[in-house]
Amino acid sequence: MAIAKAERLMNLALCLLGTRRPLSKRELRESIEAYLEAGSDDSFNRMFERDKDDLRELGLVIETVEGLDGEIGYLARRDSNRLPPITLDAEEAAALGLAAKVWQQARLAGAASGALQKLRAAGLPEDVDPYGPHGALEPRIPVHEAAFEPLMLACRDRRPVVFDYRKASAAQPEQRHVEPWALECWRGHWYLAGWDRDRGAERVFRLSRITGKVRSRGGRYTAPVPDVVTVRETVASWAGETADRSARIRLRSNAGYPLRAKATAVRELGDGWDELEIPYGHGLDAWLVEFGPDVVVLEPAELRADVVDRLRAVAKG
Repeated sequence: MAIAKAERLMNLALCLLGTRRPLSKRELRESIEAYLEAGSDDSFNRMFERDKDDLRELGLVIETVEGLDGEIGYLARRDSNRLPPITLDAEEAAALGLAAKVWQQARLAGAASGALQKLRAAGLPEDVDPYGPHGALEPRIPVHEAAFEPLMLACRDRRPVVFDYRKASAAQPEQRHVEPWALECWRGHWYLAGWDRDRGAERVFRLSRITGKVRSRGGRYTAPVPDVVTVRETVASWAGETADRSARIRLRSNAGYPLRAKATAVRELGDGWDELEIPYGHGLDAWLVEFGPDVVVLEPAELRADVVDRLRAVAKG
């Protein structure tokens, strides 16, 4: 049904943009197949009025003109609906090229490439190469998780989803019913922020822990979607970026460089070990587990216990 409506709106927009004179409702009905299939005049009138309002909400300027015979006609003048010329300087073009390179490992690469080609056709300076090298480092956001694309589309379309999720402390996955808000990349990992219907609270899910397929569900969201800034703060908090205390750990020498970058103090212990003081916030236990035998938690005791529990769960498979 969504595809049929989108096609109907597109056909109506093309009719209104392609005419040089106002078209009456009768003429529009005869020109668009979906309107011909309307069961009655009342059904067509309701459908047409909704479509007209939807197009106007999308930004199409539709004029209503009364003819000499008193009949009302509609048209969308091209000069009223033409976007201003696109002008990009070298720095702006370079930024767009850099953004396109970021997605080259994902299925969005084709869309990014097509967008730049359209910008070139719309007047991007010929002497600017948006794909050219702009530095020794090339940004990339790896997207290896199969759940990325269906979740990205679900966030865009505001569709609830269902998936199986295995927590780091659990041996088996469990089903989660989620209203997805946004995807965020943090420390090289992708996270989904959304409303967990089963728990009645906001939650953050790491995509690498989603097992099986992401399945869409009908119906509307039951919880309000927060501002994107709030979502980013939520992801940061759950990913361990928000810290209100410190933890002491032993770290094997020449290992765990991301941990060393976060450390507020480092002391050499000898025998191939160092002692680090690092910020302690939500999610630190899951992060420390990733370093395996290279990390030993000294304090606090609850963090040490959480890490041990996660390691035992991983060992059980």
